[in-house]
Amino acid sequence: SITDFILIAGYHSHTETTLCYFQDSLYGIRRNIHLFLPYRLNQSISKIPKVHSLFHYIECIKEIDSADNSVTKVSETAHKSLIKDSYRSSNMVDHIPQML
Repeated sequence: SITDFILIAGYHSHTETTLCYFQDSLYGIRRNIHLFLPYRLNQSISKIPKVHSLFHYIECIKEIDSADNSVTKVSETAHKSLIKDSYRSSNMVDHIPQML
């Protein structure tokens, strides 16, 4: 299912048929996501942004036409700078509570 999703996400354009394939792959992911729960500390998948974003792909494709041109570099750069700035402003001892 995830392989199908990744391949379909790379299409340069989509039709109603390819969006149906997309929906089928998402259904497969939803159906099997519970297999990952034993490996999560909090037994929840809901707090993983990249997994959560998978379920919004179809609506985004309908709005912007395709997913192959979308980039995560902006949000990843912002995330890196926020984490690094937070860490640098901590005293480096037990830094996670200080960063939060």
